[in-house]
Amino acid sequence: MSDTFDREKVVDCMFDPITSAILAELEDGGKECSFLAQQTSVSESEVLERLSYLIDHEFIHKTDKDGKCFLTANSEKLTSVVENGENFDGAIDGLEKMDSYLN
Repeated sequence: MSDTFDREKVVDCMFDPITSAILAELEDGGKECSFLAQQTSVSESEVLERLSYLIDHEFIHKTDKDGKCFLTANSEKLTSVVENGENFDGAIDGLEKMDSYLN
């Protein structure tokens, strides 16, 4: 399956301060949406909204079990976007943008 996506939009999503905190939580495995919402002090619907582009393009997998939403990161696919040579400058810009939010 050939998936076309806007690499710049993916990088922007990844380096948004709240989204990056969610992705950091997903580094060691899938988590329940309610846990991610609690960790980032946003609602579950906002978690899903912030990740919607990444979910639509399978960077994040969303599953529902027993009425609960679970999210899992596709680490290889996320890493490939950042490591792609043509996006390296975009990733650096994203880091600089995130740094400006933190300062």
